[in-house]
Amino acid sequence: MTFSSQTAGSPSPGEPAFLVIGKLRRPHGVSGELLMEVFTDFPERIQPGSLVYTGEAHLPMRVRSRRFHQAGMLIAFEGYLDSESVQELRNCLVYVPKEDRPSLPEGDYYHHQILGLNVVDEAGAQLGKVTEILETGANDVLVIALEKGGVMLLPYIDSTVRAIDLPAGKMVVRLLAGIQTESTQSHKG
Repeated sequence: MTFSSQTAGSPSPGEPAFLVIGKLRRPHGVSGELLMEVFTDFPERIQPGSLVYTGEAHLPMRVRSRRFHQAGMLIAFEGYLDSESVQELRNCLVYVPKEDRPSLPEGDYYHHQILGLNVVDEAGAQLGKVTEILETGANDVLVIALEKGGVMLLPYIDSTVRAIDLPAGKMVVRLLAGIQTESTQSHKG
C-alpha cells in the first residue's frame, strides 16, 4: 500500500472536485512564463493544450507551454504573453478536476482518500480518525485523532495498516508494541 501525495484542492467532505497539482510562484523571463512548484506525482501529464484551473475561483487556463526547470516547472498560459500580465497569477494554486487524475494501482491511494477515514483495530474497536499524513524519509506516518482525546502516530506500513475499505470509510490497523499516544491536554508542572 502506498500513497500518492497529490492533495485535495477542496475542503468539502468526501472526494474533492479539484486536486492541487502545483503553486505558481514568480514570473520567469519576459514571455509570460511562471515558475511553478510541482505538487503532483504526475507532472508529465501537464502538456501544452491541457486545461488547468487557477486560484480559489478555479479560473480555467489553457497551458501554452511547459518545461522542467531545476526543482520545478516553467509554465505559460494562453493569453498571458509577458511578465506583467502574469503578475496576477503569483502564489495561485493550480488544480485539475478529480476526474482527470490518473488511476493508481490496486492498494495505492491518494492522500485525500485516506484523510477522514475511521480507524479501527483488528478486533473492531473504534480508535479515531485519520487527520493528517506526515511524509518522512522511511515511510509515511498517519496522525490519528483518538476518540478518547490525544493523537496516535502510526507508521503507514503493511504490518500496521491491515485493510482499507474506502466505500465504508474505514481503515483496519494492527497496533504494534511500543506505539504511543500523545495527549492533547496541556501538562502543568
